[in-house]
Amino acid sequence: MRRFATSVGIWGAIACLASISFGAEPRFKMHVINGESVFEAAGAFDVDGDGKLDVVSGEYWYKAPDWTKFKVREVSKTGTYRNCFATLPVDANGDGKIDFVTVGYFTKNVGWVENPGEAGKEWTYHNIDNPGTSEAAWAVDLTGDGVPEILPNSTNVVVWYKLDSRGSNVKWRKYDFGTEAAGHGVGSGDVNGDGRVDLLTPKGWFEAPENPSEDKWTWRPEWSLGATGIQILARDVDGDGLSDVVYGMGHNYGLYWLKQGKSADGKRTWTKRAIDETIASVHTLIWADIDGDGKANELVTGKRVYAHEIEPGATDGSTVAWYDFDTSKNNWNKHVIFQGEPAKNAPAKGGDRDALKDFPRGTAGTGLQLTAIDLDGDGDLDLVCPGKSGLYWFENLTKTP
Repeated sequence: MRRFATSVGIWGAIACLASISFGAEPRFKMHVINGESVFEAAGAFDVDGDGKLDVVSGEYWYKAPDWTKFKVREVSKTGTYRNCFATLPVDANGDGKIDFVTVGYFTKNVGWVENPGEAGKEWTYHNIDNPGTSEAAWAVDLTGDGVPEILPNSTNVVVWYKLDSRGSNVKWRKYDFGTEAAGHGVGSGDVNGDGRVDLLTPKGWFEAPENPSEDKWTWRPEWSLGATGIQILARDVDGDGLSDVVYGMGHNYGLYWLKQGKSADGKRTWTKRAIDETIASVHTLIWADIDGDGKANELVTGKRVYAHEIEPGATDGSTVAWYDFDTSKNNWNKHVIFQGEPAKNAPAKGGDRDALKDFPRGTAGTGLQLTAIDLDGDGDLDLVCPGKSGLYWFENLTKTP
């Protein structure tokens, strides 16, 4: 894979806790699925039942292994955005064919798209709800039953949806946590170490009760993070037995973590620390077992290309990277998977900017969704990266036993 020089301007002088390792294991090889794609979400699942993982993104699905393109549906456009902000696989109607859930920011909707099971036949959209401006969504098991729920980032309200009934009458149950905690960003993780998955927002967290499906969740406004990415993640990063919080800045520079501590009276404390302050527009973060050691403790993220056309770092070279925490040194190590060139001649006006024209061809980013999955079936996790500058697959060349 070709490596490009980094261009961070004055931001190169900012102190950063992550040491950078180029060429570190595991190694990745970049493949172009569709270099002209502008859709910012993609999912990987077996569309046609042939046992191979295909890729679905926006208006198309791509058949493995040669990525032949088939139409899914029409997706509306608002400015430079396409209103398909998530592709979360689920067999919604129980017919054995994998469908997907999507959300829209400008269309303010959450819905599922039905797989017809026939190449060349368009899929059917079914609306679930119209909660408001939904920027991305994630599949998270919030109820502890082993089946993921749908957690959209509806920036005006905190909501999530549970699939209650499959078959001819598909029903989704809505959980509405109100508007007080809503913001740009949402996430999940066990904050208090009770074994249950809590719900995180930029303004604090909802503590999951013993019966998450039926009991009231407790709101704890313990931090204020700003406009974050999706997800905000909670886990014990430094091995001290307390869950920390990891988040990125969606429309500025910075990837950070909050270290959890305890005050003299036993109350939780949160100390902000940097992971990487040279990366901009961090919109999607996941934990994944990138190095094949059986532990999903690598943080994978990157830059969303033209999250906004005009914002700090908008024209910086795009980055896809993973980070691991070194407990012996108490810092993060950064492993660059892809480093692109900046948009050197981008128009001054945001409305005139176009990622496919402004950035060099072959520029990969993380868009609004990043998928870690064994796409080629060789035993290690690959990455599927959509965005306004194309749709790419990063093949993990490290074979696991």
